[in-house]
Amino acid sequence: MKLEKEKITKIEKIPYNGKVYNVTTESGNVIVNGILCSNSGGLGTPAHERVIAGMIHKAHMGVLFVDEIATLQPATQQELLTSLQEGKYAITGQSERSAGAMVRTEPVPCNFILVAAGNVETVAKMHPALRSRIRGYGYEVHMEETMPDTKENRDKLAVFVAQEVNKDGKIPHFSKAAVNAIIKEGKKRANRKGHLTLRLRELGGLVRAAGDLAKEEKAKLVKPDHIKRAKQIARTLEQQMADKYIERKKEYEVIRIKGEQVGRVNGLAVIGGGSAYSGIILPIESEVTPGGKESEFIATGKLGDIAKEAVKNVSAIIKRYFGEDIKGKYDIYVQFLQTYEGVEGDSASIAVATSIISALKKIPIKQDYAMTGSLSVRGEVLPVGGVTSKVEAAIDAGINKVIVPKSNMRDIIIDKNKLKKIKIVPVTTISEVLKEALVWKKHKDVLERIATVNGKEK
Repeated sequence: MKLEKEKITKIEKIPYNGKVYNVTTESGNVIVNGILCSNSGGLGTPAHERVIAGMIHKAHMGVLFVDEIATLQPATQQELLTSLQEGKYAITGQSERSAGAMVRTEPVPCNFILVAAGNVETVAKMHPALRSRIRGYGYEVHMEETMPDTKENRDKLAVFVAQEVNKDGKIPHFSKAAVNAIIKEGKKRANRKGHLTLRLRELGGLVRAAGDLAKEEKAKLVKPDHIKRAKQIARTLEQQMADKYIERKKEYEVIRIKGEQVGRVNGLAVIGGGSAYSGIILPIESEVTPGGKESEFIATGKLGDIAKEAVKNVSAIIKRYFGEDIKGKYDIYVQFLQTYEGVEGDSASIAVATSIISALKKIPIKQDYAMTGSLSVRGEVLPVGGVTSKVEAAIDAGINKVIVPKSNMRDIIIDKNKLKKIKIVPVTTISEVLKEALVWKKHKDVLERIATVNGKEK
């Protein structure tokens, strides 16, 4: 670019403290700091020839971060792959001022480092060649959802609270007790004993909700009570759904918390995921009829494949304790009552087993109990996820006792005052579940048989 000496002098005299970008086009249009040079060729460049660099070009010699990368269209992922491989890519398209015509430039340098993010379940949707490139020349990192509950990390959460307050700029600061309440919530949402959650977006929302309450009341500091009330106001969609679910099921007596009934049990499940878990009561009923005309268990309700397999595996438990091969001899029907939300996983396994055994032997189940736990074909009760949310759902529903896997006991993080409302029964085998939840007054012979089988195996 050539400029007359006197014009260069004029430009140099203009005070400017920012960065200088050279955005020249082939036709000679040059804009420097918003100043149009007089010999640039004017503004005569046709609209369809004006091109705007894409993010891959702006990231040249730097870093390009793409969030939710699997949501990109396959063609876009292919373009991203090409730019990574070649280190250059043509600018194709039109500016916002274009009349509709397209333009394609010569390849433009775009040598950058790609940092991409996405959920584990969406990785399968990535363009296979792009993922292969990342895996071959880079790193695939599985991010942790929790961090150890140490003083150093608790201090980091306290700093996070202060940062959120400053970022908002309008809400009051938090008292020491309120900060401790947020840290406690971080422990609970980790869903893992001895850890703190790293899902800080949800915690940040709670900080702002509590701050809004304090501001509305013109309080100088946010107190623990503000956080307690904010949790009710700023409930997740899953929690609101769970609350309505329990309310309606109790209203129509779908959930029963008193008395005894054969073949009916209160299972526990969760909706949502991550730190957005919300527990629900999952009523399950079973009926056993002679005949054996059906080739397998009939399970009704909106069930996933894992849940269906969990129902079938109960036959091994029944054969183990009672010596009966129920296949070909009985028809087994299991109903997950009004499971419009869907059921996936095997955390209702012990509830299903209890329900079927109750129906088979005509032994009533105590309806003031609820239970959750996975079940091995040998009768061992295995740990499950979302235990804290499930126990809270049982408390909210008015359940008196809840049966959980013993290995999950350390994962239950609930306020002590709330925990006093329920008795938690840890178990390691299905025989312990049956002994606790069934009414054995008129069926002690069956209980003795279970004890005998357990004794022989030991």
